[in-house]
Amino acid sequence: MGDGMMDAPERRKQGKHPEKALSDAFVRTVAEPGKYFDGHGLFLKVDATGARRWIQRIVIRRKRTEIGLGAFPLVSLKEARETALANRKLARAGGDPLADRRRKQAVPSFEEAARKVHKIHEPSWRNKKHAAQFISTLETYAFPRMGRTKISDVDSADVLAVLTPIWLEKAETARRVRQRIGMVMKWAVAQGWRSDNPADAISQALPKQGQEIAHRKALHYNDVAGCIDAVKASSADMATKLAFEFLVLTAARSGEARGATWTEIDLIAKSWTIPASRMKAKREHVVPLSPRAVEVLTAAKGLSDGTGLVFPGTKPGKPLSDMTLSKLVKELGFNADIHGFRTSFRTWAQERTNFPREVAEAALAHTIKDKAEAAYARSNLFEKRRKMMETWAASLTKNRSHIVLIG
Repeated sequence: MGDGMMDAPERRKQGKHPEKALSDAFVRTVAEPGKYFDGHGLFLKVDATGARRWIQRIVIRRKRTEIGLGAFPLVSLKEARETALANRKLARAGGDPLADRRRKQAVPSFEEAARKVHKIHEPSWRNKKHAAQFISTLETYAFPRMGRTKISDVDSADVLAVLTPIWLEKAETARRVRQRIGMVMKWAVAQGWRSDNPADAISQALPKQGQEIAHRKALHYNDVAGCIDAVKASSADMATKLAFEFLVLTAARSGEARGATWTEIDLIAKSWTIPASRMKAKREHVVPLSPRAVEVLTAAKGLSDGTGLVFPGTKPGKPLSDMTLSKLVKELGFNADIHGFRTSFRTWAQERTNFPREVAEAALAHTIKDKAEAAYARSNLFEKRRKMMETWAASLTKNRSHIVLIG
């Protein structure tokens, strides 16, 4: 070979524009250490270990610099060329590929963004409890699923995965989580890290939530036993005390418990059959009675006024009034509605037991609209519900000394 001629690899190793661009085969097989140029300042650097890296020499705002584009084969020849060309165009237009890269690398994860949003808004939130709930709900429901995902990469599928498990079962909580995710996403849009809010794009993918009545005031389930004790120790009459404890033990609606008659009670079978005419859903409901509920009913036998009511009111032939129970609870200093004790039971079942959701719903005599769940509910849930009500009663008496009812 003449003095004026060099083979292809030698030409590529020179720092000048190559006469022949690199090929995939060459990039895969080259092992000799050196710099092998392609075009647009792009070259493949091979070190002594045989490792290969893409580097681009480029002038950014009149300053020559080198940009690493990644290692081969993770970054292919085609990808390296595309990136190098894009960098060259950006630099010629007055842009800075390095600044753009730093900006992309600085995109926070969803969790980092959420904590930033929380920090920004916390001083303006007067309600400190709300401020704490903002981040705690995201920690519970959103971070486990998408906390580490770059805020720019979170999509509607991620948001759906967070919301779907709680959308119907914890409707209000789910709505708040969605609103808070949306708040974080809108902040990310303002920062230029994304152009949309995926929390807004999922409405048609979520089932319709039932309309909710204003929230009933309810005690935490750990405080229910103390409320029962306070009622027992109060100056209320015996019928009121027994009716209240029976209502809590059975998780029944106020009207169902107050209107209970002895014809509905079977102490031998330990069951209470409420006729359809007295049920909200107009379907007969059989309630398994825990040992403590049976004790309450046994004590109530001495209250009979001849009308058949288990818990007779002060007016002959009339049951206790709902106001009697509600007023007593509030006078004793408990911020709870009578219906709220069903909420306490439902929350306890969800957070403190492994009973299936369907069992708790059946215990509350809730109408099940889902066909699959309804079919399950028609199966033998009675004994499962009995076990649940016994566990509930035990939780209310655990570590408590027996308090004798005062007439």
